[in-house]
Amino acid sequence: MSDVLAFIGCFVLFLLGLFLLGLADTLPGWQGLVFFAGIVCIALSFGIPVGVLGHAD
Repeated sequence: MSDVLAFIGCFVLFLLGLFLLGLADTLPGWQGLVFFAGIVCIALSFGIPVGVLGHAD
């Protein structure tokens, strides 16, 4: 059950990152920071399952 919740959390993090990437163009003065935050969210959404949850029993 915890793997399902982790998948849902990582998927939401991925969607948040995509949203931030799209939102960055509409925020003058904050484009770089919001775009970078989107990249970090997407990287974490891939990194968490691979690095933390990717263990095989």
